[in-house]
Amino acid sequence: MGASKVVSDGWGWRFGANPSLGITGGSFTIAPGERVLLLGPSGCGKSTLLRALAGVLGDDEGISTGSLSLSGSSPSASRGRVGLVLQDPESQAVLERIGDDVAFGCENLGVPPEDTWRRVHAALSVVGLNYPLTHSTSHLSGGEKQRLALAGALAMQPDLLLLDEPTANLDSVGALAVRDAVLTSVRETGATLIVVEHNVNLWWEHVDRVIVMDAQGNFALDATPTEVLARASAQLAAWGIWLPTWHSPIVHIGLDPESRIGRDPALLSAEKLQVGLPRHNALTWSANLSIEPGSFHALTGPNGSGKTTLALTLGGLIKPVSGALLAATELAQTRSLEPYRWSSRQLARRVGNVFQSPEMQFVKPTVWRELAHGAKLRGLRGAELDTAVGLMLERVGLSDRAQAHPFTLSGGQQRRLSVATALISQPRVLVLDEPTFGQDARTWGELIAMFDELTRSGHAIVAATHDERLIALAGRETSLVRTQVENLS
Repeated sequence: MGASKVVSDGWGWRFGANPSLGITGGSFTIAPGERVLLLGPSGCGKSTLLRALAGVLGDDEGISTGSLSLSGSSPSASRGRVGLVLQDPESQAVLERIGDDVAFGCENLGVPPEDTWRRVHAALSVVGLNYPLTHSTSHLSGGEKQRLALAGALAMQPDLLLLDEPTANLDSVGALAVRDAVLTSVRETGATLIVVEHNVNLWWEHVDRVIVMDAQGNFALDATPTEVLARASAQLAAWGIWLPTWHSPIVHIGLDPESRIGRDPALLSAEKLQVGLPRHNALTWSANLSIEPGSFHALTGPNGSGKTTLALTLGGLIKPVSGALLAATELAQTRSLEPYRWSSRQLARRVGNVFQSPEMQFVKPTVWRELAHGAKLRGLRGAELDTAVGLMLERVGLSDRAQAHPFTLSGGQQRRLSVATALISQPRVLVLDEPTFGQDARTWGELIAMFDELTRSGHAIVAATHDERLIALAGRETSLVRTQVENLS
């Protein structure tokens, strides 16, 4: 156990596919054991820097300038001493059982078996993943997979711990638990910590330094948290970087809940609904649920409580286990009022779905064509389509990536594209799973504005989310627990 000294000597990066994008050469030194919060607008290169420090940024992906070193060695020669938790937890689960998955890193480092399994038990406990070691990784929720990835990194007891949005898919209680687990681990091991996180309130009082990157990939600011707030609050706000004092200008999304009562029939109605996936425990719905025109409905609850499963059911993508989920006649426009019975074309025009993992739904080779695909579902063609796509690109900050492949975008940019593709098609009901993760303050605000516009025009939005800022703006909230559903509306 130890701590890495991180040195950047004019290091920069340019992507081979798009040399205009990348990180401008910058120099800084992070002392052994320091805790650093790395901030910047979505897409500025934060994840790229973490991958470079972990020694997993491929030479075939671009061209570097300057150098990076970890305690005098290159990152590629230091891989066993670095723990990396990626933005997408789906990409880090490598084995079928959670115990084996957490043990994987230790085994590759040659840790003796008795020490490995002691570390595995301790790591799973500290991140709050309380399942048997034989529990399937494929049966975990997105947030639980995020905890699993962190457990694997902590079990390695690295000299340098790199975390990329480690709490993006976690409930508030889980986010605090994970933060505390990280802080306890680095305190006990002395490891150096670099964390990328848009939820700055979690870390602000617990880090020694804040390094800020601007939208062009420049290392623009390096100071203590106190100095950052005193010297550069206005500049950071202009760049769209979250600050502990940020507040949304919107009071709530959509039409006032009281004004909708009795005005229009619900677009979707659920009664005694029971939902579940194969080989998963069903969740009992304990109250009726109505999705009215003009409403924004938040699905909340701890990781593993079934928010994604409920969202997939409301979106017509899986069949209810029991109970009824019916669409209004005006929404159905077909013989069946049960959304899961509709064809994919019928469903896409009436109920839009945005999955928790953005890359699961991209079907076109460029950002522009992905948005055009959504616009065509709305019936737009020709100049009207071009105008709509151009406007959406501008609003979600992707105009300069219009011809890029969706898979080359950053995690936050992919999320914006997936949500924008659904928004541009303007279905009467839009079901979103974690629609705001990975967003800086500016792009988050633009998404909220578009949600507000869509609902005020009579559309309905359902969002499964852990984003407390978003939940505060919702007109209705339904909170789930592991064994039942409690309707709070």
